[in-house]
Amino acid sequence: MSISPTPLPRGESLTDQTVARYIALLDVSVAIARHADLSALIRDLAQQLPRVIPVNFVALSLYDEAHHAMRLHSLYANVPADIIGGHLYPVDDTPAGCVWQTQQPLFISDVARESRWRGVMARMGEDGIHSICFVPLSTMRQKLGALAIASREAIIYGPQDVETLQQLGHIVAMAVENMLNREAADVSRREAERERDRLRLLLRMTKAMGGTLDPREVFKAISVGLHQTVSHDYASLALYDQATGQVVLHALDFPGNPGDFAEGMIAPAAGSTLGKAVREQQPVVVNDQASLAAYDHPISRRIIAAGFQSVCSLPLMSRGRAIGCLNVVSRREQAFDDADVAYLNQVAGQIALAVDNALAYQEIAALKDKVTEEKLYLEEEIRSEQRFDDIIGDSPALARVLAQVNVVAPTDSTVLILGETGTGKELIARAVHRLSGRSDRTFVKLNCAAIPTGLLESELFGHERGAFTGAISQKLGRFELANGGTIFLDEVGEIPLELQSKLLRVLQEQEFERLGGTRTIKVNVRLIAATNRDLAALVERQAFRSDLYYRLNVFPVTLPPLRERREDIPMLARYFTQHYAARMKKAIESISGTTMEALTRYRWPGNIRELENLIERAVILTQGRKLHVPIAELRLTDKPARSLSTAPSAAIATLRDTEREQILRVLRETKWVIGGADGAAARLGLKRTTLTSKMKKLGLSRPVG
Repeated sequence: MSISPTPLPRGESLTDQTVARYIALLDVSVAIARHADLSALIRDLAQQLPRVIPVNFVALSLYDEAHHAMRLHSLYANVPADIIGGHLYPVDDTPAGCVWQTQQPLFISDVARESRWRGVMARMGEDGIHSICFVPLSTMRQKLGALAIASREAIIYGPQDVETLQQLGHIVAMAVENMLNREAADVSRREAERERDRLRLLLRMTKAMGGTLDPREVFKAISVGLHQTVSHDYASLALYDQATGQVVLHALDFPGNPGDFAEGMIAPAAGSTLGKAVREQQPVVVNDQASLAAYDHPISRRIIAAGFQSVCSLPLMSRGRAIGCLNVVSRREQAFDDADVAYLNQVAGQIALAVDNALAYQEIAALKDKVTEEKLYLEEEIRSEQRFDDIIGDSPALARVLAQVNVVAPTDSTVLILGETGTGKELIARAVHRLSGRSDRTFVKLNCAAIPTGLLESELFGHERGAFTGAISQKLGRFELANGGTIFLDEVGEIPLELQSKLLRVLQEQEFERLGGTRTIKVNVRLIAATNRDLAALVERQAFRSDLYYRLNVFPVTLPPLRERREDIPMLARYFTQHYAARMKKAIESISGTTMEALTRYRWPGNIRELENLIERAVILTQGRKLHVPIAELRLTDKPARSLSTAPSAAIATLRDTEREQILRVLRETKWVIGGADGAAARLGLKRTTLTSKMKKLGLSRPVG
């Protein structure tokens, strides 16, 4: 902007000049009072001041406390110049700083001869400035800066000019202070209004979040309000999985998403802004791509590729732990200031509460469903009538066992069921429960050999939340589930020594503590244990506690193996045949005598379970109305196992004759058709090539004619 100096009329007396100067000074003061903006004030001052003092430049420098520097706030000239306003100059490197520090005016009659502040003087010299005069701007409350006038004429300012400029400086100082106060008040008012609006939106978002129990819906509830308060282009909600060390993108707000980000995306937390925020439990702000590139992570690379410049990741803190992150991203550099981060941190706190509640609700719902399923399972266990009607057989050996069950069932004594694998120990345990006074309560079973050693204690006695890694909720143990009823521990000989003392305490005191807990829980439980191992031998080897053995061995019941109750095999075979035929919708009416004889003579090392599995396989293979059992798979013998070593030739001969007879019978029934769905090989459960080979070894061939 050009300034047209208006010189005083020549020829007037000094008194007249002084009066004119003061009149002009008064006019300048009035002009200053009209302004509420610093830049406009200096511009108007530059227009009015030549009436008082010869001037080509007018500059206002204010002290910047944050940087301890002088800021060239406003500058106007009536000649071409290359001086830029707004720059910061160290206090000691500028004459304005000297005036501010000393509070004394400074007059430089010839810039070229000034040895101080060489950098500033050189720039002034480049613009043709020769004379310059500085006066301090200060009030009773503070030192503000310095006012400067400059001219391209050398040694132009005298003492009277300095005095006039000082008087003007007092007026300008008061005006500047008032303007700065008004600006500060305006800034405070705007900040207060902004904070008020943000808090209103935060309250509205909190209310909206309180009405949902889905983390995605929680995020939707805050997305609109978040856009109104903090400028950004992309936001997401990521939850942290402590067990895997990964973050899962649960929800996002990204209009025009090119597909770089999608809900359900999983990435490792380590090395990302998200991971750092979770680890340090503090907001992480990156306001430029160069800093963002330092995070060599898949998420950071995608953010950079999508053209984003600034990222703010805020941890979702709940009960002293970070459960995830709120991420706000912008395409602008330096997008998030301290006020934004403080507000976003408040938002993240509310989101954390809502998300934690939602996750807790989901966890409770899942546990409720699990408890419901367990309840239904247990009720089904109770409803399943497994009395003696499901114990098939009428052999004397089985009758003795059932007599023992009738004797011990009405008592609450511990029962130890002994026997080989597959003899039906669980059926006997259920029979004891059904005939007891606890039959209307729960029957809970646990196979101790099927549970890893590290989890067996939790299965038996339960655990508290946080008892070990992965224990995210409280769990009831089998003893608590069985309270008032019966607990059946199968394979009790597999319980490790360190747990046997706790089991003994439950049997003796009927009390225990959950894993990780301190509260003693009282129960009323009857124990039925079962094992196929020799516990007495284990006690001798110190592999089983003797006191626990004596406590279990109150009433032992030994189940006979199937080879000792051969009379029951035909009945069991027919029962299993009817059971699986009905399930598979097959009409199987009979079992041949030869097959039944072979089944009866077999020793059944797997006992009833082996017989059941064989019959199920036979039902699958059978195509007609008569059950065809793959007897060739059995090692048939008519003598106990111990006699096999004394008469191997007889046993082999018997096996060969039986196998030959079975194959010949099936070949005749199929009219010597070997292959096909209804051929002899299929009925015998053999491959065609295997049957052909066996026929050659046994001397079987199709009759001629």
